[in-house]
Amino acid sequence: MSGSDPTYVERPLWRTVLTPRWSGLLLLALAIAAVMSAMGVWQLDVYRSKTAAATAQRVSASAVGLQSLFSVDEGLPAKAVGRRVTVEGTWGPAADQVFIADRLQDGQNGFWAVSPVMLPSSGAVMVVRGWVPSVTDPAVQAPTGPVRLTGVVAASEAEDSSGDAAKGRVLSSLRIPTIVHLVDYRLYDAFVIQASVDSGTVPSPAPAVVPPPPPPTDHAGLRNIAYAFQWWVFAAFTLWMWGRMVLDAHRSQLEDRDEEPVESSGTVSA
Repeated sequence: MSGSDPTYVERPLWRTVLTPRWSGLLLLALAIAAVMSAMGVWQLDVYRSKTAAATAQRVSASAVGLQSLFSVDEGLPAKAVGRRVTVEGTWGPAADQVFIADRLQDGQNGFWAVSPVMLPSSGAVMVVRGWVPSVTDPAVQAPTGPVRLTGVVAASEAEDSSGDAAKGRVLSSLRIPTIVHLVDYRLYDAFVIQASVDSGTVPSPAPAVVPPPPPPTDHAGLRNIAYAFQWWVFAAFTLWMWGRMVLDAHRSQLEDRDEEPVESSGTVSA
């Protein structure tokens, strides 16, 4: 037996692996795993393509009335963020205009001028009219009268600016929860980044148009992600199975060798 024979040398695993049978099966397993991995990458690309298409569709969709997406009594739905909308109403009181500080445009720091538009149904929506270099710039003059404009829906920013509201109308972040305490009427839970004024008086000079923020990602084809992971699991399982079979074969060979009869001279009988 191997335990009592000092001349016994256990067969190394690599010699089993390098036999034609297991080397050939390894190449086959690697080929199968490579194909499965490629299928997983393809499914992931399909997911990315569907997601990009869905996001682009949101941006390119025709403008709709803001009130058709949600009401002043509702929170901002995710599907409305990034949508092009039309707003029709009357510019609100000039005293309710606010400014958002530290806004870069063309490499220059400045402010966003944000004014309310009173809607005929109820409440108002805060409109980012544009960018100005300072709060004393002539372009900050708040417009008056009826207006119809087109813009993009934007959500409140995360940074809290409630402390700024107690000091004046220059805020550090664009947030409805802060601005709602500065006016005496209901506000939509969203901002509209003004792109153009379709009708109504446009102040001259006017603030520079603010580029809308990137649209949120519309995740589509989530099932393709599951398919991708499935293929990668199959690929890993294929290689694992090959390794398991090699180990089993190697152990079987060692057991067969241990069970061979040994003559008294210490040599294995033929």
